[in-house]
Amino acid sequence: MIKKIYDKCVSWAGHRYAKPILAFESFIESSFFPIPPDVMIVPMVIAKKNEFIRIASIATIFSVLGALFGYFIGYVFFNEIGFKIFEIYGYEDPNFLKEKFSSKGGFVSWLGILITAGFTPLPFKLLTISSGFINFNLFFFIIICVLTRGSRFFIVAYLSYKFGVKFGPFLEKHGARWSIIITFFILIIIGIIYYFFFR
Repeated sequence: MIKKIYDKCVSWAGHRYAKPILAFESFIESSFFPIPPDVMIVPMVIAKKNEFIRIASIATIFSVLGALFGYFIGYVFFNEIGFKIFEIYGYEDPNFLKEKFSSKGGFVSWLGILITAGFTPLPFKLLTISSGFINFNLFFFIIICVLTRGSRFFIVAYLSYKFGVKFGPFLEKHGARWSIIITFFILIIIGIIYYFFFR
């Protein structure tokens, strides 16, 4: 099932309305759709290299808007909609999150988790919904989404522009590992900044 959806997303990259489809796919991926925009970004950039900035921008803007939609689901319709999305992805008891991340230490922990999910293959949609559910600071939420999703999509678009068809197989095989490594260093930098300036 997931493989069929994945292949369909790849095929959309060659559609005459690929950019609007990418915008829509980026939006829904941040709240419930299982396939990340990367699978469309790579072939789209390879086909139109001079548009890699525009393609990455579309993915970033609509991914952030989709994240806000996910936040809204968690904030207003968690029991009606959000909980069912959690069940689809195999998580049946997310209620512990509200208590666990209500303290200052919990806020910092959630900040790190949200950054990690925004940049890696972790289920970002579950974190956007959960952020609304636990009433996470909306300003920080938007900033993190812009920085993490923007960094991810612009890196993918640039590497696709730079290395062409060679990058697609590399991303499928090693993308998750390199995303985690990059995120690890980002978290270290953020941790240092927090330790020296916000303690």
